[in-house]
Amino acid sequence: MTELTSLTSAENFIKDHQFSFIYVSRTNCGVCHALLPQLKRLLEEFPSIQLGYINADNVEEIAGYLSIFTVPALLLFVDGKEMIREARFVHMQALQEKISKIYTMVNGDSD
Repeated sequence: MTELTSLTSAENFIKDHQFSFIYVSRTNCGVCHALLPQLKRLLEEFPSIQLGYINADNVEEIAGYLSIFTVPALLLFVDGKEMIREARFVHMQALQEKISKIYTMVNGDSD
């Protein structure tokens, strides 16, 4: 997991990776802190996906840049294009299925 500490680092992270997953949270968000370990475990199934973490308390402009209205916000970008957006209460099984479809379509069956 890469901590993104500025808007520029977030932009570069999305641009530099074919699969970039952005996780936006806030310091005092209990749901955010509970969901992150689950997301990390889920993404172990998809080794090409790079995870970037942004604390919106420290990078306030990220909310406007990514049109985020609540946290946690989970966004998957493929080749710089947003493919999945989930927020607040995330059903991990449904998220896994969405990621799997996109990952297989773009990456093929093997990594």
